[in-house]
Amino acid sequence: MQLTLFTDYALRMLMYLGLSDEGRPVPIQEVSEGCDVSHHYMLKVANELTHLGLIRATRGRGGGVQLAVDPSDVVLGELVRQTEPNRGVLDCVDNDQASCPLITSCHLRGVLGEAEDQFYRVLDRYTLKDIIKRRDRLSPLLGLSH
Repeated sequence: MQLTLFTDYALRMLMYLGLSDEGRPVPIQEVSEGCDVSHHYMLKVANELTHLGLIRATRGRGGGVQLAVDPSDVVLGELVRQTEPNRGVLDCVDNDQASCPLITSCHLRGVLGEAEDQFYRVLDRYTLKDIIKRRDRLSPLLGLSH
């Protein structure tokens, strides 16, 4: 299963914010430069993460974005489920109305459904806190000084 760029960038933004100085809003421009993502795209990501309640956005001078939750509360599987528009490996896995003529008798559907379940089961075991614990290595790659 391949994740969309949107989910990739959402994960990068959350990692950046999880590693940045706590308590201060981080300008979107800083996040986009650190994550090597266009400012315009990062604004879209920030908007969605704000809508999901994962980050808090502050407008104006001194504004920016910051985590709204503890990194240990951001479960990766939940985040991926929320940011992926079409999670199914194939249309038929989660959709009984899929247009495939084999849907009523095909065992591939069950196999792929099981694989997808395992994919999310693994992601559900990890949080943002788990993936940013190598601060000493990650921070310099994102342009953060720690």
